[in-house]
Order: sequence, then structure tokens, then C-alpha cells
Amino acid sequence: MSNDLQNKVIFQQVVELLQNARQQVLRTVNSTMTITYFEIGRIIVEEEQNGKDRAEYGKQLLKGLSQQLSKEFGKGFSVENLERMRKFYKMYSISSTLSTKFQDQVSQQLSIVSEGSPKLLKPFKLTWSHYTFLMRIDDENERRFYEIESEKYNWSVRELKRQYDSALYARLSLSRDKEGILKLSEQGQIIEKPKDIIKDPYILEFLGLPELPQYSESQLEAEIINKLEHFLLELGHGFTFVARQNRITFDDKHFRIDLVFYNRILRCFVLIDLKIGELKHQDLGQMQMYVNYYDREMRLEDENKTIGIVLCQNKSEAVVKYTLPENNEQIFASKYKTVLPSVEVLKELLESNKNI
Repeated sequence: MSNDLQNKVIFQQVVELLQNARQQVLRTVNSTMTITYFEIGRIIVEEEQNGKDRAEYGKQLLKGLSQQLSKEFGKGFSVENLERMRKFYKMYSISSTLSTKFQDQVSQQLSIVSEGSPKLLKPFKLTWSHYTFLMRIDDENERRFYEIESEKYNWSVRELKRQYDSALYARLSLSRDKEGILKLSEQGQIIEKPKDIIKDPYILEFLGLPELPQYSESQLEAEIINKLEHFLLELGHGFTFVARQNRITFDDKHFRIDLVFYNRILRCFVLIDLKIGELKHQDLGQMQMYVNYYDREMRLEDENKTIGIVLCQNKSEAVVKYTLPENNEQIFASKYKTVLPSVEVLKELLESNKNI
């Protein structure tokens, strides 16, 4: 090995070592700061409980503490931030948690040491920025769901906000009973059957397309390919991209499937057809043909049956109901939105789907 080549190899090894060290230091710093803020919150709460007039005493305590800490450590200790730390402790201490399972998880992190002060044995897995956002979610089930999903799939704060703004929890809850909704808050999204990966509607605001049909199906497809990483995030867990405009041929006739994916969790192909405007029964029939072809010609023996999703701007539930068989578990029709609806509109949309 030449000296130059050997130097390059050594250099690369050192670079990787330093990069890994930086990442480890960053994770350690984030974890330590989150634990510290939890402890500051605990001290504030316990001190407030000792006050005679808790409300007024609490205000004065935070104000005085903010002034002293800001003088000693600079920015980051405003009254507002101290209130967040106080809320963080109250929200994530054992007394305020919801499920027994979650209480057990928190109990494993806490131990009573000298003077009754709880100390974390294990660090919080997310950053303080994640928890700052999560604390805005009032519903405890919903908050726990987003926390689990962020941990499992390493969501950045930006990805977490996007999933929350698109009402991921509410959209997944639509197809679940009370027990299924509780599982979302305890385990996150569990994919066991085709229906578990389906959302209605799909939110595609990241494409930057107008809400009105001023674009073609080919333009919609092109934008999805350009923003494939975002589209995969919206599709959900386990999806990998396979093909675009996948051509299948029989009887000297050619057909093209808009998008082909594979879901590693369900171990099956997922075919997606894009439709502008109202869904027609012919669209579902065409998707049934695509699914049948993949099942008979492309699927391996150890793979599960192919899933087909028709994404459309609008649909008649009656058309879907009477076009597809009663025991259907392979063909689905879902709406998509290219503009993120307001909270009010999204709630109405989800409620209408739930009633259907």
C-alpha cells in the first residue's frame, strides 16, 4: 500500500471516529440537559407545595429564580422557560401519567435517593425541543403516541411537527376501536394487516401544488417522485420505493401502474394509482386487475397478497362499497389533500369519514 493511500485510509478512520464521538457527545448533552430541566421542574414544584399561598408564591418564586439564574447563566431561564420545566416535571412524573404500563416505564427511570429526591436512572430518549413541543398536546393518549413514534423512528422536531399538523394520530384512530386507539398510545402504530397502513385522507402539502385541479396526474406523480422522501414519511412505516410507471403487458396490451412500493413489515407489494377529480368504479376495477397481475405473476410464495391504493381528490363511499367485495382486504380508495387543511376543516373531514 502506497503512503498516500495509507494516509487516506487513516484519515478516513480518524474522521469517522471524531464524527461518532461528536454525535455521542451531542446525545449525551441533550440527555443531560433534559434530565436537568426535569430536576429543576421537580425543585420548583416541591417548593411551591411548601408555600402558603401557592398561586401567588409560585409566581414570585419563578420571577426571582429567573432573575438569579439569568444573571448567573445567561439566556434560557426566563419565567416562561421555567414554567415549561415545571410543567415537564408534572406531566412526566408518575402521579400524572395515564396508563399503568407507562407508569411502570417511568418507575424504571426513577429511584428514591437521599432526601427523597427522584433521580433518573435512564435518560429521556428525545431532546428538550421534542418535549417542549409534545407538552403542547393536551390529550395524553395522543401525546404518548407521538412520543413513541418519535423515539422508534428517530423523527426530528420538524418531522414530529409535520406529523402532528397533519393529524396522523387522528387519521390512524379512525379505523380502530377503543382498544386499538389505546394501543396507539401504548405501543405506537403497529402494522399487522393491510388496513393498518391505510390513511384517509393522505396529506400531501409538501408537494407545493394548488388545491384546485390545475395540474395533471403526471404532474402530481412527478412532484411525488421529486419529494419521494416526504411521500415515504406520509405513507408510513416500512415502505420502500420500487418503480414509477411500471409497465405490465398481456394480450398485446400495455398498462402502466403509477407507483409501486414494497412494505417490508407486511412483506407485500403496494400499488398506487393517482386520480385527479372524482373516483370512478372503473378506477377500482383497474386497480383490481393490477393487484391480480402482481399476485399471480410477481409475488413470491413467501410474500403476502398485494395491496392496491387509489389516491383521488374526491370519492363516493357508495361507489367504493358496491364496487369492492364485502370481505375486501386488498383494494383501498383514499382521498388526498395537496394543501394542509385548517384544524377545523380537518376535524370535520375526519368526523365525516368516521360516521361513514
